[in-house]
Amino acid sequence: MSILHILAASRTTAKNFANRQSFPGEFGLFYHLDKTTVLQEARVFNESPLNPRKCRLLLTKIVYLLYLGEPFGTKEATELFFNVTKLFQSKDTALRQMVYLVIKELSSIAEDVIMVTQSLIKDIQTKSDVIYRANAIRALCKITDPSMIQSVERLLKAAIVDKTPSVSSAALVSSYHLFQVAREVVKRWANEVQEAVQVKPSSTSSLLSSAASNYIGFSQNQQQQQVVVSTSNITQYHALGLLYLIRQHDRMAVSKMVQTFAGTKSGGLIGGGGSGVLRSPFATCLLIRYACKVMEDDPNSTRPMYELLEGWLRHKSDMVNYEAARAICNMRDVTAKELYPAIAVLQLFLSSPKPTLRFAAIRTLNKLAMTHPAAVTPCNLDMENLITDQNRSVATFAITTLLKTGNEASVDRLMKQITGFMSEITDEFKVIVVDAIRSLCLKFPAKQAIMLGFLSGVLRDEGGFEFKRAVVEAIFDLVKFIPESLSHLCEFIEDCEFTKLSVRILHLLGVEGPKTPTPTKYIRYIYNRVILENSIVRAAAVSALAKFGVNVEDTQLKQSVRVLLTRCLDDTDDEVRDRATLFLKVMDNEDAKHYVSDGMFHVQVPGHGPDYPIRSSGSSDSTYSLPALERGLVTYINDATDFDQPFNIAAVPKITKAQEEAERLRTKTLDLASTPTLSIGMPALPGSGASTPALSSAVTPGRGPTPITGVDQQQLYSQQLQQIPELAAFGPLFKSSVLPIELTESETEYVVRCVKHVFAEHILFQ
Repeated sequence: MSILHILAASRTTAKNFANRQSFPGEFGLFYHLDKTTVLQEARVFNESPLNPRKCRLLLTKIVYLLYLGEPFGTKEATELFFNVTKLFQSKDTALRQMVYLVIKELSSIAEDVIMVTQSLIKDIQTKSDVIYRANAIRALCKITDPSMIQSVERLLKAAIVDKTPSVSSAALVSSYHLFQVAREVVKRWANEVQEAVQVKPSSTSSLLSSAASNYIGFSQNQQQQQVVVSTSNITQYHALGLLYLIRQHDRMAVSKMVQTFAGTKSGGLIGGGGSGVLRSPFATCLLIRYACKVMEDDPNSTRPMYELLEGWLRHKSDMVNYEAARAICNMRDVTAKELYPAIAVLQLFLSSPKPTLRFAAIRTLNKLAMTHPAAVTPCNLDMENLITDQNRSVATFAITTLLKTGNEASVDRLMKQITGFMSEITDEFKVIVVDAIRSLCLKFPAKQAIMLGFLSGVLRDEGGFEFKRAVVEAIFDLVKFIPESLSHLCEFIEDCEFTKLSVRILHLLGVEGPKTPTPTKYIRYIYNRVILENSIVRAAAVSALAKFGVNVEDTQLKQSVRVLLTRCLDDTDDEVRDRATLFLKVMDNEDAKHYVSDGMFHVQVPGHGPDYPIRSSGSSDSTYSLPALERGLVTYINDATDFDQPFNIAAVPKITKAQEEAERLRTKTLDLASTPTLSIGMPALPGSGASTPALSSAVTPGRGPTPITGVDQQQLYSQQLQQIPELAAFGPLFKSSVLPIELTESETEYVVRCVKHVFAEHILFQ
């Protein structure tokens, strides 16, 4: 049994550990394994001569227990560790590999593990190409203290440029992990790492010869193990990743690195790029992602980087073709002309016999159709062929993309096909379908009735919270155009298991219900929630009822609402009773209609005039900036000296509903844009998690820092700028940059960031 098989079996068993009492037959050999028994069996490590088979089995049991999370005490782990080191006297290769694995796992628990360093160094420096040299390198880097890295520096530098790919890759990956604890030491290895990227692979004949000698040597001479040389060139992938990690804060060096390994058009870029330097498609894909990073950091490099990406579209590897096409589609301010070659490649992938290529291509086109539907339109015929694809994920993306790129005439046909397989796809893809239909409602108003029927149908289907939320929000958008949408929402809350959705729907019913010709039909649904639901929903239902009593002119209806609210005074929950009392007080006033003005209740508050504004629950074209309101309330609560005066709601800025919706959409767009589409395993980018001094003042005492976005950030900047007399003359702040711009490298002694503020006639750089 190889080490990989052992690890795979251990991980699989660990995942099912919680259920092994119910299904004992599924866990096989190690079901009744006990730590005490294993520690007693460790006596076999002291036998002479050693039995490699028994030792390998016992080491497998130890690894199994460690992967299950079995706790080992420091003393137990130390004794076991040094018993395992006695196995170095055996020449059995498979046993030696298991020894390295157990040493790595015990190194974080046992003490004095550094004592085994010399044995590991001896194995690494062995002259014969034994298979466990790579394992020894990984174990050595795992147990070496960061302060002692320099003592093995020469050894690791030699291993990085070793001719054996497995040894070189092990050294590179280990160096990658060491970079986090010994950054300056690893940076000195840049020349060796670059040499590993440029290493030329062995010829085919030598590979076959090596493989043959390895096979013969394995059967005839156990001590002369030969390594089968890998043909995947994976060493280049590991070396390129480490080289970027070393140079990531030097923009010029990264740009030069990309251009060096990409080569030039005359140097063979069309045939694969890089003049033959990068033979690994994984390394080429990584280089494409670094090229995208260069474009993000330096807009002036967009054109040369685009030319490189366009060349990679003609690479012999499908993986590289797709990565380059996706990179072009994700470029900022990309034109239709620049998109054309990338879309042509993706269009070819749509007809590929490989499901992975079809899925990758249609998913990329689906995302691109959100911003450039016209550019994706030429692929409509190929996407229509994917509607009947056996892979439902591919079919879902095909239909949703066609909804974004198609015309009004094709909507009916697509809606019928969507209905046919909605029950066969997961909630994740259902949300994608619903979001596509939601955007289609605004694009084709004539088809809104058809789409409402579809949405109301899927609302009754089984599904999780995210799916139901997406459907409810889509129906919210239709309420403005089709008032009958409220009836579908009323039916949904009759059997809704999600409290958050019930509260949102009740709020909407209270806002839109009084405007309808027959508001009484919604009161029954709302009052049912007061009787049948939990306290949170009951409180929301009371507020919704009060909106009918305040905003409807029918006297009889007002009296009915008053009766219902009076019944709520006996509720078991304080919040429900308090809300009912408040709204009854408002309704009992003969001039209640004068209390509603621009979404405000004007009531008598001690210390203020008779028209002190209190936020109304009725419909309005304006609303408070909720982040600013929250910040003001937190400040008020934390300052005990302010309790002598009531909270000044007039100091909270108001925004229109249109501004609120625009800000919500902008925040959602920023979240989508900031979602990492590249996964290159690098540390956080400089400045990605930093906060400006202006933002630090918004941290709530005792609650820790919280992210500030959208209107809250804008209001914070505006308030601070208005406090400076010279800047207050500029007028109201129009917009500020969302994230500060890095003007210096993050590793310099002084870090400088810039925030841009735009006024009507001025631009301010902070």
